[in-house]
Amino acid sequence: MTDKPIHISDAEFEEKVLNSKLPVIVDFWAPWCGPCRMVAPILDRIATDYAGKLIVTKVNTDENSEWAIKYGVQGIPTLLFIKDGEVIREQVGALQETHLRELVDSVFADSEVVAAA
Repeated sequence: MTDKPIHISDAEFEEKVLNSKLPVIVDFWAPWCGPCRMVAPILDRIATDYAGKLIVTKVNTDENSEWAIKYGVQGIPTLLFIKDGEVIREQVGALQETHLRELVDSVFADSEVVAAA
């Protein structure tokens, strides 16, 4: 379990995301993306606050594009909310922290994530 976002490569995606026992937020991002940089500290705080209940991962699409292509990511940041290997929600674009936390709570409402907050 980690309280920080995990940077993963295409090679690690299946193991760290699709086979995760915990729900996962995948942040498809790039270093040059302004909105990505706005969302990053929010995801850092979410990773800390929900540690042990969900995992936040980051995929740099400049270096690792395989899964972004497979999921049809056309704009960044794109956040995928994945549970039991299945995408249950997609968010394209930056959100304010309040809205992103509300989204996390609603998407993962049927798991133990909400109890963690």
